[in-house]
Amino acid sequence: MANTEGISARRTRIANRIQARVSVLSRPATGFVSQPEPRTIGSFARGRQLIAGNFLFAGFLVEAPKTPIWDLPMPDKSFEQDLHGFTWLDDLAAVGDLEARKRAQEWTTDWINRYGRGKGSGWTPDMTGRRVIRWINHALFYLNGQNSAASEAYFSALAQQTAFLSRRWQAAEAGLPRFEALTGLIYAGLALTGMERHVKPAMDALAKECVDQIDLQGGIPTRNPEELLEVFTLLTWAASALSDAGRMAAREHLKAIERIAPTLRALRHSDGGLARFHGGGRGLEGRLDNALAASGVRAKSLTTLSMGFARLHAGRTSVIVDTSEPPMGKASSDGHASTLAFELTSGRRPLIVNCGSGVSFGESWRRAGRATPSHSTLSLDGFSSARLGKQTLVAGRNQQSLVDGPKDVKCQQSTGQSGMKLGASHDGYLATHGILHQRRLDLGFDGRGLAGQESLLAESHVNKRLFDARMDEVKLQGIRFSCRFHLHPDVEAALDMGGTAVSLALKSGEIWVFRHNSSAQLSLEPSVYLEKTRLKPRAAKQIVLSGRAMDYATRVTWYLAKAQDTPNSLRDLATDEILKL
Repeated sequence: MANTEGISARRTRIANRIQARVSVLSRPATGFVSQPEPRTIGSFARGRQLIAGNFLFAGFLVEAPKTPIWDLPMPDKSFEQDLHGFTWLDDLAAVGDLEARKRAQEWTTDWINRYGRGKGSGWTPDMTGRRVIRWINHALFYLNGQNSAASEAYFSALAQQTAFLSRRWQAAEAGLPRFEALTGLIYAGLALTGMERHVKPAMDALAKECVDQIDLQGGIPTRNPEELLEVFTLLTWAASALSDAGRMAAREHLKAIERIAPTLRALRHSDGGLARFHGGGRGLEGRLDNALAASGVRAKSLTTLSMGFARLHAGRTSVIVDTSEPPMGKASSDGHASTLAFELTSGRRPLIVNCGSGVSFGESWRRAGRATPSHSTLSLDGFSSARLGKQTLVAGRNQQSLVDGPKDVKCQQSTGQSGMKLGASHDGYLATHGILHQRRLDLGFDGRGLAGQESLLAESHVNKRLFDARMDEVKLQGIRFSCRFHLHPDVEAALDMGGTAVSLALKSGEIWVFRHNSSAQLSLEPSVYLEKTRLKPRAAKQIVLSGRAMDYATRVTWYLAKAQDTPNSLRDLATDEILKL
């Protein structure tokens, strides 16, 4: 593939640059209409790392204690974008001492001097919206002790960015980037003198985005839980800012918040983290709970799928399963082939996980993380349930959409005296092997045990002929499959009972045991856990049940249960480090 920028992307980049420079002519703001209230949440640990000169962005660490942030070597475009988005201001404000303020003032002032007249790569609508929100949130932190010249330059730069957003928000990609641009425009219009005229158009545009991008079940096209949290957070910030200014957010805006809140609650594991699917991570510590509390939306139980995910929960255990078609088209640029994969968390401790997104570790890890074997589900050897399409270059980044994914995914949930049950199936291997994958999960009413059954079925005459053709290709040796259960890195796993079971020890003191009742071969193999806040993938393990499908119907039954001497409740008060380099 030629590494060339598309015509549309080039036109957008040029238009952004022109409007960024034209916006220099806009009338500067002279101050704030009202004192801004910080709403973003930073990390004290990351703030201390920044002050020490350890810059960790987009999975890259640059150690440069005496180097200004804008003179750093840029190891990747995503690293540079994170700098221009100014989310690091949240972390410095979380520290809040004199040294943190000094860094915030120096680095912000340096940005104004270098890039404030429309230069640099930070002039895109989404990055500008992200930056404006932080500048306004932490204005008092920045302005404290500054002279009049610095203050004037600060307000002038804010007015310029507001003018840019008013002209270019439409150029942001639909979804999270456009929500960021419009929220930034609303923030600026409400907070800065002379900018009120931008508020109503931005409110109307935001309401339209809520209708277009957030479906009736409170989901978004990418089906990325962490991205949904980011959208939800922006909407609650905008609604709160409008309310504080004596305005009411549009009805469509408020209804979107009401739809998203129960969906996010359903995607929340028992430890407060999000399920990791389709490029999303667990979210910053406390971010989800804070956003749900700020929304004011009361908790309610859902009887339908939440953005295509099913949730089973009992006792201290939560299980979240991907039970819908994967995203397709533009929405699938970070989508994963994860249909019927699940994650399980017990109390505060994740047990069964997906490997996660490898986007911050390079293209090879990104591709690997999207494949079905990187998820806790069954896959046919050499095949994913959805495939990656042709590479295209968008905004300096290679993107591949999902193609040939499952088109018919069925799911049925029920609750009985014995617990919660789920039955689901997908046709992702029907076209290639004539095989339908069915998964059944039964979670006991006390949350102490999860029973599962995997079925590979060739049912119709057409599918049986295709299955037979595949069998002929392998000389009737059977179609190889592997059912994987990826373990969180903190889980200590060991083969037990002569290799017929796996013992799993959690840091809380809980002991779980994995067994199976089938002809499949049980093994404990290496795996990885991919986290954005780490410099490299974390070593982990995975339980693998491997075998061969010899007939039109092949079934594998497995059990995951707490050991008998593990109590129902534990005092699990140990905290994990927020940031580890």
